[in-house]
Amino acid sequence: METRNILLVGVGGQGTILASKILSDALLEKGYDVKMSEIHGMSQRGGSVSTQIRFGKKVCSPIIGMGEADVIVAFEKMEALRWFEYLKPGGRMVINDFEIASAPILMGAARYPEGILAELSAKADVSVCRAAEIAAELGNAKAMNIVLLGALARVLDLGDADWNAMIARNVKKGFEALNARAFEAGAKQA
Repeated sequence: METRNILLVGVGGQGTILASKILSDALLEKGYDVKMSEIHGMSQRGGSVSTQIRFGKKVCSPIIGMGEADVIVAFEKMEALRWFEYLKPGGRMVINDFEIASAPILMGAARYPEGILAELSAKADVSVCRAAEIAAELGNAKAMNIVLLGALARVLDLGDADWNAMIARNVKKGFEALNARAFEAGAKQA
């Protein structure tokens, strides 16, 4: 099997790293060689967070270069735009239809870009997911990361992994059932 490259991007506090850890656990459980690299940046201040996951028969490096990502999962629309150049030709994007205003926008020095989904859909195969709404309907808006993970698992055709076990291993006790429902809802969205 050739190496597959997955890039998860978001804003600090959205659960990007947790989703990446669950995905990495599931891929390891399926017998893949997996390498993961995470960049927190100013994540605690609402800054950009990215996680690169590479998996296959033999993976030597966790780093994904520009134009090499098979799939980009964007937890926030502006992050999808920011990281688009990493998508390879023919790659796929899963984008959460969700906006988080950056500091310049909050201060009135800039405006949130309009038409991001239309722009990216014209350039790539894009699946739009309303993960925040789905998670809120399930009772906890913070579960949007797991909704997006479910959508990604469907895109990658990894439905046969024991996702409930991977989720239970990684989320806080007492939230396993909610996150399992969030995963299933996301898989249905893809």
